[in-house]
Amino acid sequence: MPKRVRVMRMSVELPLWRALAGYRVLTMLYAIGLSAVVWDRLHRPWIAAAYYAVLVVWTLATLPRVSSAASCTRRFLAADLTVAVGGILLTPLVDAPERIASGGPTLPSIWTAGSVLAFAIKGGWRWAAVGSTAVAAANLVERGAPALDTLHNVALVWVATLAIGYVVQVARASERTLARALEIEAATRERERLARDIHDSVLQVLAMVQRRGAVIGGEAAELGRMAGEQEAALRTLVSGGLLPVSRLSEDAEAGAFVRELDEPDEEPGDGPVDLRTLLAPRVGARVSLAEPGAPVPLPAPVARELAAAVGAALDNVRGHAGPEARAWILVEDEPDAVVVTVRDDGPGIPEGRLAHAESEGRLGVAQSIRGRLRDLGGTAELISVPGQGTEVELKVPRGAPAPGGRERR
Repeated sequence: MPKRVRVMRMSVELPLWRALAGYRVLTMLYAIGLSAVVWDRLHRPWIAAAYYAVLVVWTLATLPRVSSAASCTRRFLAADLTVAVGGILLTPLVDAPERIASGGPTLPSIWTAGSVLAFAIKGGWRWAAVGSTAVAAANLVERGAPALDTLHNVALVWVATLAIGYVVQVARASERTLARALEIEAATRERERLARDIHDSVLQVLAMVQRRGAVIGGEAAELGRMAGEQEAALRTLVSGGLLPVSRLSEDAEAGAFVRELDEPDEEPGDGPVDLRTLLAPRVGARVSLAEPGAPVPLPAPVARELAAAVGAALDNVRGHAGPEARAWILVEDEPDAVVVTVRDDGPGIPEGRLAHAESEGRLGVAQSIRGRLRDLGGTAELISVPGQGTEVELKVPRGAPAPGGRERR
């Protein structure tokens, strides 16, 4: 039984939420201890006692809320900030004016930083800026006038929470990148395992059927040709995972160059399409495809027209170079254009042959290839040397207009 690859993911935020929960409990005890030291000097200690009762209940009851980003909702953050700001604004009613003027601590003291840190961990530096600004404004109102120590504390809270919020955002982005890399690695390992198994069994059997069919001839040769088609398609599938569901054409004369996609039930949208997925079904026993490792996105109508032009070029190879000719498709994804080159090892096109065919009304190259590329704002260049094969270069610029009024093929 194959060994299953398991991708382990650990959130970088989990230690931060745990640290925040511990910070809230410790700073709650610290704030109560500070007031207990000067309890006999408070003007209205009963207000302080009521506030601390609320603070203790709120802190302990909301510990599950600061266990993860999902449970730390916006409504909770607003209520938590209200408790912190309310405690700051209640301080002038409880403490002596001279002690406030000398920079004495507020009722919640450094517990308020926990509220702002929750903003930072939940939403990054922008949310941290909102929470720290509210706390800063409350501190200035509580003090009555801007003072150097108050401004220093406000600036410290701002810088610390903004820095933590930014670090959290960077950590989240790094975590997503790492998780994606681990998923790709696991998928690659699984694909390599499947490729080994298939190579050791199915592909070897198909290759043997192809060789034996060619030797026996007759109907066995046709069976061997179809086995070769399936072998090439399967190799493409296990190597890149690009080949959609496809079927061989029923036209026995089509040879190795005709493969048709199963038509979707609905018209495809005009969003980006990976050109490689449209060209992969054209791979066969005598057609090879070389493509970039990354997707080649194009608008759907443009990608379909370009793939149809490639199909027309392969049809010409089949019709004029013979069933034994080989063809190669090369896809190049350049910054300003996508270039697809179709080459074959046929006898080439005699000089003047294309012009003569066009004069007789046979417009395969003129319309099916050059016409399509012209509608896309691109170019189609054909180079052929007698005895050395033919090369067709199709170039479509980025941002090519979608062909208008053309029927689907």
